[in-house]
Amino acid sequence: MTPDQVLAEFEKAGALLKGHFVLSSGRHSDTFLQKALVFQYPKRTAKLCKALAAKINAKVKKRIDAVVSPAVGGIIPGYETARHMGLPAMFVERQDGVFTLRRNFHLDAAMSVVVVEDVVSTGLSSRECIDAVKKTGAKVLALAALIDRSGGAAKFDVPFIPLARVKVPSWDADKLPKHLAGTPAVKPGSRGLK
Repeated sequence: MTPDQVLAEFEKAGALLKGHFVLSSGRHSDTFLQKALVFQYPKRTAKLCKALAAKINAKVKKRIDAVVSPAVGGIIPGYETARHMGLPAMFVERQDGVFTLRRNFHLDAAMSVVVVEDVVSTGLSSRECIDAVKKTGAKVLALAALIDRSGGAAKFDVPFIPLARVKVPSWDADKLPKHLAGTPAVKPGSRGLK
């Protein structure tokens, strides 16, 4: 699956939104990839995650024991990618503001995992998920995502495997461009949900 085909799936699902958005990182953008609109279609999600699973298998040459994703946005693509890889799928969720493995999920020092994300913007959630996995003693072999919207700017201490890479600009709240200044912003992401 080419990057253009990946983005076409988002466009067909109506998931490429224009407006004024506050990203989960706190930065502002005029473009938002609303992956929930993609994930409501099981066939579309399966198609994307099957392609991501194939790309992971081609890039990671070591044994993978599980796929771990950050809640909430990474749960569906993590599960679906793990299904195509024949692996268990787990997720971390926030407890007292910090990602942790809960619900009796278990990782240990003998295990190697791939972290699977939906869309990476600054990479903050991804890095926090990687840190949570490392705290269990397990090894993180790679981070994979459907879309890297940082255009390659997000950096990690593990290999990064995006299915597609796009550069979507974002700005600090006090440095908004004219077309966003004074317009109401919406926060469509999941970070900060109670």
